[in-house]
Amino acid sequence: MVTDVRPVALRAAYDAAHGGRWTSLRGGGREWLWRGPEPGRHEVRPDDAFVDAGGLEECLPTVRGEPDHGEVWSRPWSSAGPGTVVIERPTFTLTRRITDSGGAVVADYRLAADPGHRFVWAAHALLDLSPAARLDAPAGTPTRLHPEAATLLPPGSWPTGDPWLTGPWPTPAGLTVAGLTLDMFGPDDGTALGAVLLDCARVQVVDGADRLTLELECADQPRSTALWRNLGGWPANGPYRSVGIEPMLGAAFDLADAGPSDAAVVPPTGEVTWRLTISAHRNH
Repeated sequence: MVTDVRPVALRAAYDAAHGGRWTSLRGGGREWLWRGPEPGRHEVRPDDAFVDAGGLEECLPTVRGEPDHGEVWSRPWSSAGPGTVVIERPTFTLTRRITDSGGAVVADYRLAADPGHRFVWAAHALLDLSPAARLDAPAGTPTRLHPEAATLLPPGSWPTGDPWLTGPWPTPAGLTVAGLTLDMFGPDDGTALGAVLLDCARVQVVDGADRLTLELECADQPRSTALWRNLGGWPANGPYRSVGIEPMLGAAFDLADAGPSDAAVVPPTGEVTWRLTISAHRNH
């Protein structure tokens, strides 16, 4: 049987006044971005605790660590032309332009900073997915598990004092959760873990007849895909389900943990540019 796979045009919406957050990624009658249960996102002030409102948050210059989810999500961005917003901080300026390219959403970024400036960036995209969805990435991709996964491994498996444990996708360290490999989500099982797929610049999310492709282009910088697989395991005082698929510059959630090759570094030109392309297809 031959499957007819057709492109689905996507459209994005964002909120410049509240961290440049992407509020919608819609196409073919489907909204891909999940909306969270936490109120108060519009009341956030710089350095406030993170409010998990869903959508896609821009995380820079770190994801975890200080400040949590970075500096730019909690601050207003300024308009700089059609589809273009900018945020200026003491150590960097970030510009983002979102356009349409044949039905795909294309986000072009430019970060200006002093040469040698180190940073991690992630498009923290929380997706509205069914339990049958899966994440399609190259088998064997080196994948870093982060410490919350330690409780899911046999006692003594976690290297003492190490910020991560590395193994091949989709079962780093032989890990399965409730019988599922990490590329599968399944029903809520009370677990939550974070992982980073190294040198992985393109992934597909497959959910029924729909496919969402996320691809990151950037020359001479480490490119990864981060995974936040929360199936009712976080937060402790009111857990809910949220799945993050996060194109990333860098290889560590926390800039403070990043070794020499684990962060993006501004070259002598004083500028780093990158492109995120998101496209959708549907089987008919």
